[in-house]
Amino acid sequence: MDRPVIRDLVPIDRVWSRLEKVERRLYEATTSENPFLTRIAQHLLGAGGKRYRPLLAQVAAELGPHDGDDPVEAGVAVELVHVGSLYHDDVIDEAESRRQVTSVNANWDNTVAILGGDFLLARASEVAAPLGQEAVALLARTYAALCEGQILELQLGDDLEHGAADYYRVIELKTASLIRTSARLGAIAGGASPEAVEAASRWGHEVGMVFQMADDVLDLIATDEYLGKPAGSDIGEGTFTLPVLHALEGPDGGKLRDLLAPRRPYGDDTVEQVIALVRSGGYIERALAETRERIAAADAAIAGLPSSAITGVFSRLGEYLLDRVSEARP
Repeated sequence: MDRPVIRDLVPIDRVWSRLEKVERRLYEATTSENPFLTRIAQHLLGAGGKRYRPLLAQVAAELGPHDGDDPVEAGVAVELVHVGSLYHDDVIDEAESRRQVTSVNANWDNTVAILGGDFLLARASEVAAPLGQEAVALLARTYAALCEGQILELQLGDDLEHGAADYYRVIELKTASLIRTSARLGAIAGGASPEAVEAASRWGHEVGMVFQMADDVLDLIATDEYLGKPAGSDIGEGTFTLPVLHALEGPDGGKLRDLLAPRRPYGDDTVEQVIALVRSGGYIERALAETRERIAAADAAIAGLPSSAITGVFSRLGEYLLDRVSEARP
C-alpha cells in the first residue's frame, strides 16, 4: 500500500491556503537590496522540502479562533530558522549537497554560507516580531537549543562510550526543539487557549523526537537512492545513533568496538559490517518500538483537545513519520 501524500492527511482547506501564503512570504522575507545576498538566501527555498514545520504551525493554529495571517508569519519564521540552521550545518559537516542541489558552502564558500544563514535567522526574528515578545523570545530560545545540540553532538563524535541518554539529549535540542516550537508558535498565533498551547507543545516535543529517531533508522535500512546519500552516513561521520548505541551494549558490542575503534575514516566494508550487526541483532526493531511509544505519548498529549478533527490530523501527522520507515524497508 502506498504511503499517503501528506496533503491527504490534513483535509483542511484553510491550512493549505495559508501554507501557499507561507511559500510566497518566504521569498518576500528573504529578498535583500543586494541581489547576490538574495540568491544566497533563496538558494535552498526552490529545492523543495516537505515544509513540515510550517505545516505544523498551520495545523496548530486551528486550535484557536483567529482567522488572520499571524499563523502564516509563524510558519515563515520557523522555516527560516530551519533553513538558516541547515546552512550552518552544511558548513560544519562539509556537505556538498542538500535536497539534491549543491549546498551553499559548496556552491560558493563557507563564509558565504555562514553569512547567508545569519541573514535568514535575522529575518526570522524580524518576521516574528509583530507576533509579540513571546514569539521572538521563543525563537531565540529555540535557536540557542539548536546550537547547544550541535555542540553536544560534536563533543560526542567518535565516542563509543556515550549511551542513549546523551543521544536523546542531542535530538531533543537539535531536532525536537524546533518542531515543538513550530506547533507552539502556530497555536499561539491562532489564539489558542493556554491549555491547547501546552498540549500542542507536548505533542510537538514527542513527534520531534520521533522525527529524528525515524531518520536515524532510515540511515541504517534504506537504499542510497531513497536517502539521496550513502546509507550509513551517520556511522561514516562518527555519529552513533540509537540502534548502534543499543548494539554496542549487546552481545555483539565487542565486535562493533573492534570495527569502530580504529576511528575514522571507515571504509565502506566496515560501515556495511556495522549495519549488518545492528540489523541482525534486532536493534532496528527496538528503536522503532521506542518511536511507537513516543507516538502514543504524543497522542495522549492531545487527547483532551476539544476538536476531534484536529486531534485526528495531529495523530496522522505523527504516524506519517513512521510510514516513511515502512516505505523504505527492503
